[in-house]
Amino acid sequence: MPRRSLLLTLAALVVVVLVLENTGPFLNAQFTAMAYFAIAAGGLTVLTGLNGQLSLGHGALMAVGAYSAALLLKTAALPLPAVLLLAVGVTLAVGTLVGVAAARLHGPYLAGATLALAVAVPGIPLFFGGTLGGEQGLPVRMPEIPGWLADAAYFATGQDLTPIRYLAYISWFAVILVFVLLANLSRGRVGRNWRAVRDGDVAAELAGIDLGRTRVQAFVVSSGCAGLAGALMALSARLAAPSGFALTLSLLLVSAVVLGGLGSLTGALAGAALLTFLPPLVTGAGTDLGLSDVQAAQLAPLSYGLVTVLIVLLAPAGLTGGLRKLIHWRRSS
Repeated sequence: MPRRSLLLTLAALVVVVLVLENTGPFLNAQFTAMAYFAIAAGGLTVLTGLNGQLSLGHGALMAVGAYSAALLLKTAALPLPAVLLLAVGVTLAVGTLVGVAAARLHGPYLAGATLALAVAVPGIPLFFGGTLGGEQGLPVRMPEIPGWLADAAYFATGQDLTPIRYLAYISWFAVILVFVLLANLSRGRVGRNWRAVRDGDVAAELAGIDLGRTRVQAFVVSSGCAGLAGALMALSARLAAPSGFALTLSLLLVSAVVLGGLGSLTGALAGAALLTFLPPLVTGAGTDLGLSDVQAAQLAPLSYGLVTVLIVLLAPAGLTGGLRKLIHWRRSS
C-alpha cells in the first residue's frame, strides 16, 4: 500500500474511534446506517461511475446479503466477521450468475434487467414464507461481543462497548477496508480496463480487453459490496424483511452516487451522508414548525428530490466534482 494511502487509512481509523466514542446510541445507529449506505454506494460507483453500467437492482443484492446473514445467525453460532464474509460470498455467487447472464447487455438494457431483479427478489421471501419469514421477515440476532474485545475496549476508552457501538465499529472498519480495496482496484490494471470499456467499448475491444469479462468483474465486485451492506443493514434493523429492500432502495442508491459524484469514492461517502442525515433533519425541522408527524415525514422525500435537482443543475459532476471546481476556481482567481 502506498504511504499516502496508509496514512489516510490510519487517519480514518482515528476519526472513526473519536467520533463513535464521543456520540450517543442514536448517532451511533445513524453512523451505522451511513456506513452500510457508503459500502453499497461505493460498489455502485465502481459499476456505474468506472465501468459505465447502470444497475437498478442493487437493493435486491442487498436483500441477498441480509437474508444470508439472518439465516446464518439463526442456524449457526458464528462470530460476526464470519457471518459477514459468508453473506458476501453468497451475494458474490448470485452476482456472478446475474453478471454472466447480463454480460452482453449495457445501457438501458442492463438497467431494465436489473430493474426486473429489483422487482422480483422481494417477492421470493413471500413465496418461501416458511423459511424466509414471509412479509414479516426474519428476525436477526446480534452476536454477542467477544469478551476479549469488550475488555480491550474498556481498557482503551474507559467505557463499556455496547452492541450498538460494536456494530458501528464493525460497519466503519468494513467501510475503510472496502474503500481501500476499491481504491486499489480502480488505480490498477483492472480499474484501467473498467474505464476503457466505459469510455469506448469498441476501442477497448480493439486494445485486447475482454468486454464481457470486464463487465462481469465490475458487477461481481459491486455485488459483493451490496451483500456486505445488506448484511450490516439487517443487523442494524434486527430484521430482514421484503419491505426494506423494495425498488425505492435501489433508486436511492443510484441518486446517492449521482449526488456525490460518479466515479468518486469520496462522492459515495458524501451521498451516503445525505441519504442518512438529510431525511431526519428535515423531518425534525417540519415537526418544530408545527407540522403533524405525517406531514413532517412527507417533507423528507420532497427535500431529497429538491436537493437532487439542485445538485444536478448547479453541479452536474456531483458534490465532490463541484467542490473540486470551486477550489480550482479560487486558486486560479
